Amino acid sequence: MISRVYISHCENDENLAIEISDSLYRIGIECFVMMYNKSPGLTHANKVSYGIRNSECLVALISRDGQNSAIVGQEIGLAAGIDLLIIPLLERDAVLPYLLENLKPIDFTKERLEDAIGVLIRTFRELSKLEWLKIKCPGCNEEMTQYLTLQEEVDHALENRSYLETICTYCQSKISLDPRTFMPLQRT
Repeated sequence: MISRVYISHCENDENLAIEISDSLYRIGIECFVMMYNKSPGLTHANKVSYGIRNSECLVALISRDGQNSAIVGQEIGLAAGIDLLIIPLLERDAVLPYLLENLKPIDFTKERLEDAIGVLIRTFRELSKLEWLKIKCPGCNEEMTQYLTLQEEVDHALENRSYLETICTYCQSKISLDPRTFMPLQRT
C-alpha cells in the first residue's frame, strides 16, 4: 500500500514537484516535498533522510535541469540503498541517472506534465487500493471528499477527451475534473 511518497527534484523543478504533490494529495497520497518540510530544528540532510525513510516510494523527477543534480543523485542513492520503490519521471531529452538505468521511466514534457501525472496516478492505483478523492470546489472553495472515480470511467473520459463530472456537496455546483490529475476546472 502506497500512502506516502517522497518527490526528489532539483531546485529549478520545485513548481513541477508541487504540481505532482497536489495531484497525489487529491487521491489521498501524502508527499514529502522539500518546500513543505521547513522544520527549523532539523538539518536539510535530516529532513531528506526522514522523508525518504518514511515513504513507501520515491518519485524521481528527472528534468534536463535536474539530471545532473547532486542532491537528486544522493536522494536516489539513499532510496536505492534502502530498497525503496523508485518511479522515475523523465523529461524528454534528459538522461536517467546510473542507478535508474534499469527502470522504465514515465516520460514527460513540462508543457504536458498532466499526462505523466495521469500515468503516475494509474500506477499508484494498480499498486494500492485508493478509495478517496479530495476536491476543492472552484465555486465555494470548500474541500470535499468523495469516492475515487473508477479507473474504467477515467479511461473512458481520456479516450473521449472529456472531463469527469461531479457536484459540490456544499454549494451544489457542477464540477468538471481533469481525468488525468483530478484537478477541478473553472467553469466560465
